[in-house]
Amino acid sequence: MHAPRPVQLISIVLPAFNEGEALRMVIPAIAQALRGELIEIIIVDDGSTDATRAAALSATASYPVRYLRFSRNFGKEAALSAGIDAARGQAVIMMDADGQHPVELLALFLERWRAGAEIVSGVQKDRLDTPPKRFAKRLYYRLMAAGSSITIPPDAGDFRLLDRKVVDALKTLPERKRFMKGLYSWVGFRTELIPFVARPRAAGETKYGWMQLFGLGLTGMTAFTIAPLRMVSILGLAISVTSFLFGVYLLLEYFLDSNQLAGWATLAVGMMFFSGLQLLALGLISEYLAGMFEEVKQRPLYIVAEDTGERAPVPARASTETVMAEDDPSRVSR
Repeated sequence: MHAPRPVQLISIVLPAFNEGEALRMVIPAIAQALRGELIEIIIVDDGSTDATRAAALSATASYPVRYLRFSRNFGKEAALSAGIDAARGQAVIMMDADGQHPVELLALFLERWRAGAEIVSGVQKDRLDTPPKRFAKRLYYRLMAAGSSITIPPDAGDFRLLDRKVVDALKTLPERKRFMKGLYSWVGFRTELIPFVARPRAAGETKYGWMQLFGLGLTGMTAFTIAPLRMVSILGLAISVTSFLFGVYLLLEYFLDSNQLAGWATLAVGMMFFSGLQLLALGLISEYLAGMFEEVKQRPLYIVAEDTGERAPVPARASTETVMAEDDPSRVSR
């Protein structure tokens, strides 16, 4: 006979910003998918203004839910960090609270973890990105790889399982401007990638627009690579050499062929080009300095305004309190 498997606590972290309606469906779906496992669900409310608090507190009556509410919106990276800080499990699963991450993969995540993987990461496939967005993404990750010692899978997001060793390593990192995808890769450990297709949102609309994505990408770029600074340096050197050679050419043409120097329009365009390049270089340097400025202030990454406290973990079970869509295998039916 095989020895019984030791009881292992599984923590599920759900960062939530205005996801009250979605949470009422996602929490029972998670409990159904992990039935029989000893679980705790940690909901990190990132300053929501809708019914997120009410939905989370309601779930505490039926599920082992711990609810953390920030004093204001600190951002998803801070919410993920708060969930990692609060999680007690031997494995910690990070998921979005909007229902796009398929809960039926949770059993596979746990299977790979118990087989030896220390990070199991979901990689989104069949993304319907526009050609400009695909090009921008490829360029971004190539720049990240060019000046960094780590490799970040392009389509791996926050849907992943972390072993306790990984969680403890992440908790030792003190930086304030956090790019979690980069930190997951930076700490290392054995990683397995699991492809998945994202589901439509359970409710509501996305809270992450182009500006938020740009800001997060810039944070990751300045936190994990100096490639932009090197590119500007190389470009400046190339322009300087080209300008010197062009100046020599103009002098030779003037003295040898007696040609008058003309081209005020060319001069004006050149001045504007070089002025723009200088401002770009200053902007890049400023981003790195701004990151240093945020770090040296040593402000806390987040402030918790409300905490329901640790709950005794219980084996997950299906609930009959919430009616789920019957055509979705990841959702619980009455």
